[in-house]
Amino acid sequence: MSLEDEHRRNLLRATAHPLRLQMLSLLTGAQLSAAEVARELGITQANASYHLRFLLDAGLLVVAGEEQVRGGRAKKYRHLWDSAVDAQAGVASEADRQAYVSTLAAAIPARYADREPGPQLFTDADLWLRPEVWLEAFELLERASRLVHEQAQPPRTTGTVRANLSVAAFPMQPGSRGTR
Repeated sequence: MSLEDEHRRNLLRATAHPLRLQMLSLLTGAQLSAAEVARELGITQANASYHLRFLLDAGLLVVAGEEQVRGGRAKKYRHLWDSAVDAQAGVASEADRQAYVSTLAAAIPARYADREPGPQLFTDADLWLRPEVWLEAFELLERASRLVHEQAQPPRTTGTVRANLSVAAFPMQPGSRGTR
């Protein structure tokens, strides 16, 4: 396996954990220390530090700065979501992709339980489309994903709402039924 393929597999493995998915979302809109991540997610600082190191080693986070804390220095982390999306696109291992999809799917019920009244969209589609229609729909989903990631704000910023956008969009094999 090439170094590039190994790097892509490590990226996907890093995201195949529900807590790390939460951290990546949190660090898309803000640069936070391990202590701040721990407080926001209701976990211990040691647990936050462990998972942040895992994500940093996988290349999904950068150290965006440092701050003075009680006589020491605390690293501030930031998720570079755009480069992570590009790198995950060509992951070689089907098992790693399945683990990521399972983690993403399992996160939806927990996020749904935290919903508030307001606009909601639920859709499911296993159907046949003309290729140009599929590409147009795919491009719209990509635009929506880019929009929410680029506009993400620090947690609890005045004038913001906490929102979820979980998307799984892919072409399917013509003969498969998907219900095995």
